[in-house]
Amino acid sequence: MPRHEIRPGRAVAGLVMLTLAAGYAADAAGSWNASWTFFAPVFLGGLWLAATVTWMSYRLRRRRQARRTSAENETTPPGRSSGGPAGTP
Repeated sequence: MPRHEIRPGRAVAGLVMLTLAAGYAADAAGSWNASWTFFAPVFLGGLWLAATVTWMSYRLRRRRQARRTSAENETTPPGRSSGGPAGTP
C-alpha cells in the first residue's frame, strides 16, 4: 500500500520548473543565449500540460473508483435475491 497518493501533475510541473531553472542558469553562465520570449511559452505550456495531466488523472481515478463501487454493489450475500426485501420469496 503506497504511503501517499501519486500526483503526476505536480511531477510534470516540477520537471518543467527544473527545465526552466536549468535554462536560466545556462543563460546566466553565458553558455546559452536565450531571450525571455523562449521562457514565457515554455512556462505557460508547462503549466497547461501539468493541469491537463492533473485533470486526466482525476478523471481516471474517479472512473476506477466508480467501477470498484459498482462491482462491490453487484455481489449479493448468499441466500438473498437481488430484488425485493429480505422476507419475500
